[in-house]
Amino acid sequence: MTRSIDRDNQRFKEIVRGKVRQGLKKYITHGEILGRKGRETVSIPVPNIEIPHFRHGQKGSGGVGQGEGDPGQPIGKGEDDGDGQGQPGDQKGQHIREAELTIEELAQMLGDELQLPAIKPKGQDTIKAVKTKYNSIRQTGPDSLRHFKRTYKRALRRLISSSEYDPSRPIVVPTREDERFRSWTEVPLPHANAAVIYIMDVSGSMTDDQKEIVRTESFWIDTWLKSQYDGLQRRYIVHDAVAHEVDEDTFYRVRESGGTRISSAYVECKKIIERDFPPADWNIYIFQFSDGDNWGEDNNSCLKILQDDFLTICNLFCYGQVESPYGSGDYIRELRKFVDNYENLILSHIKDKDGIYESIRTFLGKGK
Repeated sequence: MTRSIDRDNQRFKEIVRGKVRQGLKKYITHGEILGRKGRETVSIPVPNIEIPHFRHGQKGSGGVGQGEGDPGQPIGKGEDDGDGQGQPGDQKGQHIREAELTIEELAQMLGDELQLPAIKPKGQDTIKAVKTKYNSIRQTGPDSLRHFKRTYKRALRRLISSSEYDPSRPIVVPTREDERFRSWTEVPLPHANAAVIYIMDVSGSMTDDQKEIVRTESFWIDTWLKSQYDGLQRRYIVHDAVAHEVDEDTFYRVRESGGTRISSAYVECKKIIERDFPPADWNIYIFQFSDGDNWGEDNNSCLKILQDDFLTICNLFCYGQVESPYGSGDYIRELRKFVDNYENLILSHIKDKDGIYESIRTFLGKGK
């Protein structure tokens, strides 16, 4: 039986989550969550919600309950009895509450708010996993799998049918023929493997603001994909004129500078796919972020690798171009020349932090 206080507590949690949903776009676009990420949960600052309660005044202070009162008259201390320090003000204070939510809850909120469809894995990338289910009974087996209740019932039924059961001395001793054991069957289950590779330009033309946009959007994309696949595998590449595979922590913290050669990142990405993720067994997602600046003669090499090696095997190749005061922005113009020829090539122009929200919808809105 559910207690009233438990129902009230659950209702309060729903109200808090409602506040998070209302401000979800702000949290997405301004990175409020990224720095607060824990192992399983995330702490989000939300406006405090005041719970109705009684405030008792000092004894003999008057008020309703000790004589006549007027409608709306407060109970307890008067306005002159404040105990704060300093000069009085006329503005309401700021109250913040930390709301604890799981990553799964955030992914669901993100999907609901952006109306993201569930991802449909590629058919050829579905491999079979085997799950053991104890769903039957047999007459032989190890003692560890003996089914006590069924064994006892068989023995009791045998004693009663043979008139050997004495209710005044209800001793039941199973024989070998009475014993029953739990048994199992192996059920093949479809198991979709997914790999996501993040590529970030960290050259000198990418300012800290642009890099923060990339990291924030990558976090939310990661949150959604993890809700769609079990055991999501992730790889991270950063590049200027030279590309490096890095771990997650380095990807979210690295600060570099230098020239830009996008093809170096593509070559590194191709190595990772060949080494770790055979396209026949994996759903592959590549998310590339840059300011569009690239060494001029390098564009042709990039486009060839993209069309020959990535777009033929990827569920999605998503290119997000962040606007930078130093980058040329040419690369997205090159991609737009043939984007209509590939359904799995998605382009997004991200002007500032407020553009992250729509960029995520653009990348994931097709459910591929």
